Amino acid sequence: MADHHSHTDNPGTPGALDTLEAIAAYLAAAFECGDAESLAQALADIAHADGLPHLAAAAGLPRAELAAALGAGAMSLDTTLAIMKVIDLYLPAQPAHGATRH
Repeated sequence: MADHHSHTDNPGTPGALDTLEAIAAYLAAAFECGDAESLAQALADIAHADGLPHLAAAAGLPRAELAAALGAGAMSLDTTLAIMKVIDLYLPAQPAHGATRH
């Protein structure tokens, strides 16, 4: 995995993922890492902080399926979006730092 660690290991991330602001900041940091493994780990951390059974039920996914997806580190876009919808987050699209369209 890149430089991303679970929220309890990384002093640069919130100690508790108990507010939407903390979750959003943590997820944004994972996206800045630029790799799927960091994002998957962040979503797993968020899912476990929110309570996996609750999250699975709210996302309409079997608990075993969500646990397997989180453990595999390669969630489908559908699963990722379902988790984000349940935790009330969305991803705005914006150009990368300094990027211009040619």
